[in-house]
Amino acid sequence: MNESNGTETATLPSHTISVFVHNRPGVLSRIAQVFARRGYNIDSLVVSASHKEGFSRMTIVSLGDPAVLDQIIKQLNKLVDVVRAAEHVGGETVERELALFKVTATVANRTELLQIVDVFRAKTVDISDESLTIEVTGDSPKLDAMEEMLGKFGIIEMIRSGKLIIARGSLVT
Repeated sequence: MNESNGTETATLPSHTISVFVHNRPGVLSRIAQVFARRGYNIDSLVVSASHKEGFSRMTIVSLGDPAVLDQIIKQLNKLVDVVRAAEHVGGETVERELALFKVTATVANRTELLQIVDVFRAKTVDISDESLTIEVTGDSPKLDAMEEMLGKFGIIEMIRSGKLIIARGSLVT
């Protein structure tokens, strides 16, 4: 239920869009504006340099109606600095996220925490008398499960990278 107006809100599908762009000032702002004009929020955004000098890769996750997202992708492809924008679905991509969790760690619970780290194939990247910092990579559900498991110990801080994708095989991202 939407608290602001008391109406039911349907669960909107998640869309993952990759955008290959010229690495120039203002490109991110113009891309964000395309989403804003349609009333869409960007739920996750990862931007990094690409393997080609002068270009960057963006991975954008947004929730919404597929028809409207299709229009957003068409508008993105019309922007001067956008080389290619496309949605990626299902098993056509490899998806990963990175998360860092700083958790309260006492002598009494440290062994249990380290067992959880082992089960999730995570890494302990920092340890102190009061805390343990854990690095974990995987898909979003794995990171959500890790967060739930660590929650009972007391999460001091958490940061997630957002989704990264790359097309499988000979497909282009």
